[in-house]
Amino acid sequence: MTTKETLYLDDALAHAQFMAAQCREAANTLRDPELRRQAQKLAEGHCRVYTQFYNLV
Repeated sequence: MTTKETLYLDDALAHAQFMAAQCREAANTLRDPELRRQAQKLAEGHCRVYTQFYNLV
């Protein structure tokens, strides 16, 4: 794997972590149950993306 590819994976991992954290934070502050579920689903999706990128390394 080239240095550029490694840097891309580092960025992708950091982005997925950040987005998952933002979605979890939103889910914790939302009062509407449907919106909360949607934010939780988004967080789970970003966690899956993180895992998929991590497994490439």
